[in-house]
Amino acid sequence: LIDQPAPEFALPPIPGRDERGFTRADLGGTPSLVNVWASWCVPCRVEHPILARLAEQEGVIIDAINYKDRPEDARYFLAQLGDPFRWIGQDRDGRVGIEWGVYGVPETFVIDRAGRIRYRHVGPLRPSDAEITILPLLRQLAGESR
Repeated sequence: LIDQPAPEFALPPIPGRDERGFTRADLGGTPSLVNVWASWCVPCRVEHPILARLAEQEGVIIDAINYKDRPEDARYFLAQLGDPFRWIGQDRDGRVGIEWGVYGVPETFVIDRAGRIRYRHVGPLRPSDAEITILPLLRQLAGESR
């Protein structure tokens, strides 16, 4: 899917978190990340502080696909660890994850301003991944929009 438009999708919200979910129409305009996570995923807990830092300190827009999770567990995860996400769509059956090519969580995608997938990171993000790969790519993509 690299350099291809993100797949078409429309996911409902996590009940009790937001009134709207996450759709393909939310992507584009500004480079962003899409993170695929689940509350039952231990590596997702490990990478979560990195996502929070990217959102809070670097101003990175991060949307999310909550993958095969129970709504109450997802809400508890976010209440416990923080919520760095702009929009979250709930993929209860994993159908959208399959369309994105996800075969495990976590996975993180860099999306350009045209809504194309420009990079895919499989597994938990480490600080070095954010500093060496993700942030420079987001900066480059933001520069292309000028």
